[in-house]
Order: sequence, then structure tokens, then C-alpha cells
Amino acid sequence: MPEDEEQQSTGYVPGAGLWTRYGNYFRLASGRMTEEGAQQWKLDRDERNKESDCARCEKHRDYLLRYSPIIRFMRQNINKLGGDVHSENIRCRTCTHPSKGGFDKDYGVQLCANNLRHQGDVEDTLAHEMVHAYDHLRFQVQWEGNLRHAACTEIRASTLSGECRWLREFWDRGQWKFTQQFQECIRRRAALSVAKRPECKDDVQALKVVNEVWDSCFPDTRPFDEVYR
Repeated sequence: MPEDEEQQSTGYVPGAGLWTRYGNYFRLASGRMTEEGAQQWKLDRDERNKESDCARCEKHRDYLLRYSPIIRFMRQNINKLGGDVHSENIRCRTCTHPSKGGFDKDYGVQLCANNLRHQGDVEDTLAHEMVHAYDHLRFQVQWEGNLRHAACTEIRASTLSGECRWLREFWDRGQWKFTQQFQECIRRRAALSVAKRPECKDDVQALKVVNEVWDSCFPDTRPFDEVYR
């Protein structure tokens, strides 16, 4: 497709030139770019910034492994169960999906460097994935085919990582409620994660499964004595 036709259809113009990039950003900011164009713009930006994004992510990762109380605590408890999470199996990568991270029992932890804006963001995401690592070792989570297991570990990860504390919801996600905010954030984020699993039919089923395991999983703060953050 010629460049002028592509601009007319999506608002995005391919190219690495400074004026092309400024033009794309202006069209995005002014609402003159379609959703498809915005996705193309993000992919281009992430590819261009891949090295610097990953370098920043790795710097934050290494600092948190040394100095973050919650990351150090989770790592110690994972070690007690015979596992380890360290810089070699916490990998910063450029992701093409909007998630901030993920855990795989064979691969380890992935941090989506292009979707993590600051050190606090990395800390919450890493803590979340380390709760999954802990649950995998402590509770033998069935990651494939068992939505109840998936819902439970997602509830625990959102509860214990700090990602649902009020300030994070207020400043980063625009959630302004003062009552039941913590629980609503956990339900919402757990249901979103469960809904992404291939065996989940839809959002309704995801929320139903989260509600089914809520009473047993939300109060379970192991390895903490209580919610830390």
C-alpha cells in the first residue's frame, strides 16, 4: 500500500525519520489514528527502543533482587521450596501483547520491558510472577486445564504483590473508589488473567471461577503473615 493511502486508512506512516515519527505521534495524540494505526505505531516504537527498554528493565531487576524487601522475601521462600528465581531466569523482553509479565514453570519469569514504565512497575510485576513461582512449588498448580487453580494463584498474586494498593489504582489506572477498591481490583485483574486462558470460554466464566474460589484463596497470604503492601 502506498504511504499516502496507508496514512488515510490508519493514520500511521511507516518510517524512522524524525518528522515522520513526530507526525505519527501528533496524529495519535490528536485522535486521528485508528486502533490499527496505534498498534502499528506502538510496534514500531517498541522495536526502535528495544535495547534501551531491556537495559532499563535489567537494571531495575538487578536492583530489586538486591534491595527490594518483598522481592528478597519471596526469593528466600522460593529457595526454601527448592527453587530459585534469579537474574538468569528473570528475562527482560520486548512483548507484542499488553501484558507486563508472565511466569512459565520451565522458562521462568518474563518481564515485558516495553510495557513497564518505572521501577515500581517492575517491582509489582516481578512480585506478582514470584507469587506464581511460589504457588507452583508449594501447591503444585495445574497450569493447563484447571481454571480454579489459575484463578486462585491470580487472586493471590494480585493480593500479595502490591499491584492493587490504593495509590497504584488511583494514579496508574484512574480507579477512584474509596470503598472495596482493593477487593474489586483483585477480582478484576484475576478475571482478566483467567479469561486469557484458552480453556476459558469468556469473561463471564472467568469471573464465575474467580468468585467460586475467592473465599479460600483471598485470605491465604502465605508465605506472608498478612498482606504486606
